Amino acid sequence: MEAKWTAIAGIVAFVIGIIIAPMMISYLRKLKFGQQIITEYGPTWHKKKQGIPTMGGIIFIFSIYAAYFAVAFPYYASSDYLIGRILPSVGLTSLIIATLLGFMGFIDDFVKIKQKHNQGLTEKQKLIIQIFIGTIFIIYNGIRTNFRTSVDIPFTDITIEFSYFFYLFALIAFVGFVNAVNLTDGIDGLATSVTLPVAAFFTVTAIAKNAFDLSILAAALLGGCIAFLVYNKNPAKVFMGDTGSMFLGGTVVTLAFGLDMPLMLVIVGFVYMIEAFSVMIQVVYFKATKGKRLFKMTPIHHHFELSGWSENKICVVFGSVSFVFCLLACLWVLL
Repeated sequence: MEAKWTAIAGIVAFVIGIIIAPMMISYLRKLKFGQQIITEYGPTWHKKKQGIPTMGGIIFIFSIYAAYFAVAFPYYASSDYLIGRILPSVGLTSLIIATLLGFMGFIDDFVKIKQKHNQGLTEKQKLIIQIFIGTIFIIYNGIRTNFRTSVDIPFTDITIEFSYFFYLFALIAFVGFVNAVNLTDGIDGLATSVTLPVAAFFTVTAIAKNAFDLSILAAALLGGCIAFLVYNKNPAKVFMGDTGSMFLGGTVVTLAFGLDMPLMLVIVGFVYMIEAFSVMIQVVYFKATKGKRLFKMTPIHHHFELSGWSENKICVVFGSVSFVFCLLACLWVLL
């Protein structure tokens, strides 16, 4: 029964996303909310993308909310789920945390548009906000799990007790992963292509763990991303902006913690992590060699672009890698 409603949530998110996307794209174009392209942050030919509507993440954010409220809330209203509860549901909390991050991204996008530059909020400002939002979530998660501080190691029966260090680990993982997803959003359709298998993994896992609330959210994420990809694939008609990428990162990381498998992010989020590590490695190598570069450009998807790969090829390859790692993780959970 719950699997059926989970599927409905995904379908609702997809249908709503497909319907509202053309209207939202037209409205963003009318507002002149176009992407600001600075070639130092990407290949020179990205300049042709100047002016394509950004902040398109609003499309899947709205469709996810609509699907979640349409499916999850009627279920709660007809059951005893909410009786005696003090904390909001895990799914709703994940949605709120992701929305706070998305709102930060919205402000960042808005500043970029008004200043006609690719720099919105400063890195320090974004980090402070992310730490604040992450701290709120970790406190909530601690109360929800009775302050459990142990972590299960994927593909083993080993559990490691982190004690108080868990909270530092959780905060670093939260902030780091959100930014890793943000870095992945650098070419048409990439962030959504990589996120689709991740959303599918969390949908299946949540169903297997009887976490109906989270299965609804994960399925809505899957449906919303598929709808958005229709308009975001190369050549993109709209970009998600930091509005969308921050929301995606927040949703994925809170789903992992909500299902009590934060270390699984290392597996299902492999592509995100490679993107982030490529930037860090490039910086360290550049400083150590006094100006030499290990990659042609980072994040690493730009390296492949400059090596002659088309944006579609990068999306297919990176999305396929994400699919393989998510499939391995799924097999471990189910078997």
